[in-house]
Amino acid sequence: MKVRKAVFPVAGLGTRFLPATKAMAKEMLPIVDKPLIQYAVEEAYASGISEIIFITGAGKQAIENHFDHSCELEHMLMARGKDSELKAIHALIPDSGSIIYTRQNQPLGLGHAIWCARNIVGREPFAVLLADDLIKADKPVLKQMIEKFDELQSSIVSVVEVAKEDTSKYGILDAPPLTDGVTKIRGLVEKPKPDEAPSNLAIIGRYILTPEIFDILEGKEVGAGGEIQITDAMARLLESQAIYGYRYSGSRFDCGNKAGFQMANLAFSMERPEIREQLLPFLKDLLKTV
Repeated sequence: MKVRKAVFPVAGLGTRFLPATKAMAKEMLPIVDKPLIQYAVEEAYASGISEIIFITGAGKQAIENHFDHSCELEHMLMARGKDSELKAIHALIPDSGSIIYTRQNQPLGLGHAIWCARNIVGREPFAVLLADDLIKADKPVLKQMIEKFDELQSSIVSVVEVAKEDTSKYGILDAPPLTDGVTKIRGLVEKPKPDEAPSNLAIIGRYILTPEIFDILEGKEVGAGGEIQITDAMARLLESQAIYGYRYSGSRFDCGNKAGFQMANLAFSMERPEIREQLLPFLKDLLKTV
């Protein structure tokens, strides 16, 4: 089984970033000069994914427009001789038919969003990427996971170790300690209280799932927060097949919160020599006043 398709749930309202996201998709918030969703899509393509599936909602037209031609802009750039900028926006546009959009018309949770892709994915393994989790890595995290999937031929979730007091923010594994970055999962709990968490291994926004997950999500069982949780569905999937946790190599930025978003902007800005030259003296002076 090969992983060819990637699902991007992008229907969320982004309320943590209001008022910026009142009329703007949260996935379009920029890290330096690229929106979050572009980093995630680039990771998927660099990992060998050939088909992108966006699960959208109301007000997400900007995402569709971002990965399409803009004739007026392209003509203006061409007329002004801005070849590098023209090349950059042409690089955003995939081959026709390689991006598919479908709607999640009710905000019923991540599990429901993934279920909305069932007819497009079909009966093959697929990846899920959450753009909020931006990961800087020498080798794309999804590529690392696909290589591990090729070896194990089982569902895989990316995990990080979190502080005990933060377990209530994540899906948490019941699993033995990692060995060479991998652990076979015994169970999963969605957002447990710290004193009830079976470990501190938390699932973050990269998954490779087998199609049997759709059969479980079809039941639309409601879990934590009154939503259809993918963690609960994976716990059911464990009854019939193995699922593994994988500790990827890379630095993760949780861009679903404001502090993580600003950290990502700083980290990626410092990799640009022309920005670093101006930013570093400013940060040094700023830190003196804190």
